[in-house]
Amino acid sequence: MAFYVIFIQILGLNFPPTFAFFPFLRMGNFTSSTPGSLSSTACVQFVQDVVSHNCVVIFSKTTCPYCKMAKNVFNEIGATYKVIELDQHNDGRRLQEALAQMTGARTVPRVFINGNCIGGGSDTKHLHQQGRLLPLIEQCSPCCAAAESEGSASGHFHSSK
Repeated sequence: MAFYVIFIQILGLNFPPTFAFFPFLRMGNFTSSTPGSLSSTACVQFVQDVVSHNCVVIFSKTTCPYCKMAKNVFNEIGATYKVIELDQHNDGRRLQEALAQMTGARTVPRVFINGNCIGGGSDTKHLHQQGRLLPLIEQCSPCCAAAESEGSASGHFHSSK
């Protein structure tokens, strides 16, 4: 008991003594943020900005086999794409939460073409096998095509941190 009371006093928190006996009652109610981290609203805005300025965007993790599958499909057809590696991004976890909120799925990859989420790695591969992937890329709006020409070369990963 004394440990919790001293610990709470050190933290400068003014909880009634009953919370000292039951510290788990407060768990999960405190949020911490590191300097420079994005809010959930800012993460959604970041995703929207990246997606609106690039024809093909892959939100990925470097060790994910499905992410590699999606990248390989775009490499195979020679398409330019932008990759956001969530496991190397300072706000990767929050970005993944924003993607879940926006697309209804938390898994990676989350692949966007012309501003629309087409799904994950298997979805991308199936669209390619059905001959429906390249036509989607060819429909990219001029703003995306212009941004792409300034960005990465065909088949190269254009990673953002």
